[in-house]
Amino acid sequence: NRIFMSLKYSTTTADYLVWSDAMNLIRKLAKDGNYKMSLLIALGCFTGLRISDILALTWEKILNTEEFNITEKKTGKRRTLRLNPQLQQHIQECHEHIQPLKDTSYILVSQKGTVFTIQRINVILKEIKKKYRLKVKNFSCHSLRKTFGRQVYNMNSENSELALVKLMELFNHSSIAITKRYLGLRQEEILETYDFLTF
Repeated sequence: NRIFMSLKYSTTTADYLVWSDAMNLIRKLAKDGNYKMSLLIALGCFTGLRISDILALTWEKILNTEEFNITEKKTGKRRTLRLNPQLQQHIQECHEHIQPLKDTSYILVSQKGTVFTIQRINVILKEIKKKYRLKVKNFSCHSLRKTFGRQVYNMNSENSELALVKLMELFNHSSIAITKRYLGLRQEEILETYDFLTF
């Protein structure tokens, strides 16, 4: 299967989900009452934000809005993000079910009332991978950002260079080569070389 070819030879630590699998997972988690993880995965896949930036989000920032600004923790750069209507609706739905004490609170708070750590989220994602039998080798926080990147790239396949330029900007990479490697495209291109050899 071509889709998983990159996973087989992948040396990166996180793998991406096929978009339809990611969307199914968001729906299943919500159906099973796990609104926090459903929201996390939706935000990760639709915005491409780093996990550190998602964990820093408060309800008031993302509720009833089309756009919001953040200052990226890792780079210190300011960014504007847009939430499409479907995602806005999902945020609303999650908010109703999670019922945070106040809208100034962080969106991903544990039972103890503290913001989840990245380590804890990775443990939860491993459990989710097992429970929902996800077809990925390594499923971690980083997988969401890569899922976003792959989908943006796949949707713009007729103009892949432009897609890569956009992603390079969004991911704050210093070159297209880094973006390609990040998305596992470089490895795929190398492996495709073999496909052109005929007997």
